[in-house]
Amino acid sequence: MRDLWYKDAIVYCLDVDTYMDANGDGIGDFKGLAQRVDHIAGLGATCLWLLPFYPSPNRDDGYDVKDYYAVDPRLGTLGDFVEFIHYAHERGLRVIIDLVVNHTSDQHPWFQAARKDKDSPYRDYYVWSETKPADAEEGVVFPGRQEAIWTYDEEAEAYYFHRFYKHQPDLNIANPAVREEIRKIMGFWLQLGISGFRVDAAPFLIELKGIQNATVKDPYNYLREFREFLQWRRGDAILLAEANVAMDKVPSYFGDGTKLHMLFNFLLNQYLFLALTRKQAAPLIEGLHKLPPLPHTGQWANFLRNHDELNLGRLSKAQREEIFQALAPEKRMQIYGRGIRRRLPPMFDGDQKRIRLAYSLMFSLPGTPVLRYGEEIGMGDDLSLSDRNSVRTPMQWSNEKNGGFSSAPEENLIRPVIKNSQYGYEQLNMIRQEYDPDSLLNWIERLMHTRKENPEFGFGHCRIAKTGDPAVFAHTCEWEEGIVLAVHNLSDQPRTVTLDLSDYKANQLLDILGDHKYSSITNGAPRIELQGYGFRWFQLKNK
Repeated sequence: MRDLWYKDAIVYCLDVDTYMDANGDGIGDFKGLAQRVDHIAGLGATCLWLLPFYPSPNRDDGYDVKDYYAVDPRLGTLGDFVEFIHYAHERGLRVIIDLVVNHTSDQHPWFQAARKDKDSPYRDYYVWSETKPADAEEGVVFPGRQEAIWTYDEEAEAYYFHRFYKHQPDLNIANPAVREEIRKIMGFWLQLGISGFRVDAAPFLIELKGIQNATVKDPYNYLREFREFLQWRRGDAILLAEANVAMDKVPSYFGDGTKLHMLFNFLLNQYLFLALTRKQAAPLIEGLHKLPPLPHTGQWANFLRNHDELNLGRLSKAQREEIFQALAPEKRMQIYGRGIRRRLPPMFDGDQKRIRLAYSLMFSLPGTPVLRYGEEIGMGDDLSLSDRNSVRTPMQWSNEKNGGFSSAPEENLIRPVIKNSQYGYEQLNMIRQEYDPDSLLNWIERLMHTRKENPEFGFGHCRIAKTGDPAVFAHTCEWEEGIVLAVHNLSDQPRTVTLDLSDYKANQLLDILGDHKYSSITNGAPRIELQGYGFRWFQLKNK
């Protein structure tokens, strides 16, 4: 079904405050974003995902929300948001936004009312305990940065639950009034033209820890409740959830196709990096085999890097250490004992062959690709910034002051622009790469357009092909009458493999993408040549 648009989408993710500053105050805004919509659409993206832009104390990069029905004044107004939506729709871009309703800011009026009056209707919007729970220091999400999950509030005279930082009290999902508020929030933004939500911290949103009055037997039914409301308000809107969970839990998030539409594929992401580190296909194949089957309407969202750390928590300690040694050997490059706080190019020492191999894999694996802003030009990181801010630096548009991001004095920028390095804006920027036909930017654009022209990668059934070489990974995707084949060499040495394609009614392989110009293939058991870190995409044809 082609109306399942998210299966064939290419998602581009950004923070409004670090993308483009139109008014010169040092902070990106919606007017600036509107000016850059053509860049995003021109790349080939079809859906734009915006990270939180709500009013917030900004103690957690906007994930501590204090008003769900407004825009952070630093970023503009609701009018600016609507104008941006208009520009995006004119260029064929859908927009999804973050739904951050596992918790609020402790400055939210709901929490302020709840802590001041035990009889307030908002008291039960949050999770309280009169005594300190025995496990108050267990289960923290940010080891080394977070001390507990229960904090005593003197004004409330009780402990409140917070899965994340103490300034982010958790909402009580078991309270029908809270779920009604969540539906109102969804309805408000849907009315303004968005196409869905990225659901933040989905496993914690539906957990019942500490809730005394929960009567529901299956908290996953809350997801069905939100899906039903979403489909009623806008039939083609989607829910894309952040849920880094064990694979046996995944079916509960999708249900029979009546809960979530998409999940980020955290497990495959981790096995992909293990495969790239070892230069062997086996970990990637293992990761694919671990994935459970999805309902017809379900889809994975694939990514290489996002706005958080590269979380390796589902690998063994030995596997994590192996990746750390290869991609983040210094302690300052690591975070929370489980992840890496670097962007992709520095992890690969700027090796363009490895970088392009990784993106070719990500765009061809079964699922929907998600690209974070700056990845199209190979932006680096700033390890002098705290925690995950190292990968949240402003977009580098040109070699002008502040990388063309803002005309403000440098000291007024929301975060420093990377400069005076291999990844500094003086050498690495969008305009410079636009003029270079061999640049990463132009190659990413070609990759994205090729992916759009071959919907089999998004809709199709994936089959792993045997290559006979431990360094080479090959797979096909079949949909309707089309079949595509992708072959990737994870090693730095040239490889030649012979694939048995006798199961397919095809006698010709048509090259559609590659890292190099290769000879055409016209036989049923093709010998496929690959350069070191080389890759080739084919359409299987029957002449």
